[in-house]
Amino acid sequence: QVELVESGGGLVQAGASLRLSCAASGRTISNYAMAWFRQGPGKEREFVAAISWSSLYADSVKGRFTISRDNAKNTVYLQMNSLKPEDTAVYYCASREYYRSSSNQYDYRYWGQGTQVTVSS
Repeated sequence: QVELVESGGGLVQAGASLRLSCAASGRTISNYAMAWFRQGPGKEREFVAAISWSSLYADSVKGRFTISRDNAKNTVYLQMNSLKPEDTAVYYCASREYYRSSSNQYDYRYWGQGTQVTVSS
């Protein structure tokens, strides 16, 4: 059984940094594309970043966020710098069945429970 557990969210001021973690069990992340999505208050869930043999980013976070993984720890990270109030959202980790990044949430089969990130102005 695949389980994804996010952590690292919190309340920060604009301009600050946070690093989210997604610990996976039940599968080896190096064999599958992993991604981060987010859902802000009153908004639909949107793509943030994905990683496989290459990384993919939403335009809104490009240059500020970095996705990475530690295969030895079976963990994916999202380093978020220069945070803005519009980054406030629940951030979800996701895993798909193929080793190819995608920005489409319907391509991902497994999801974590989410971690809240709140950025104050």
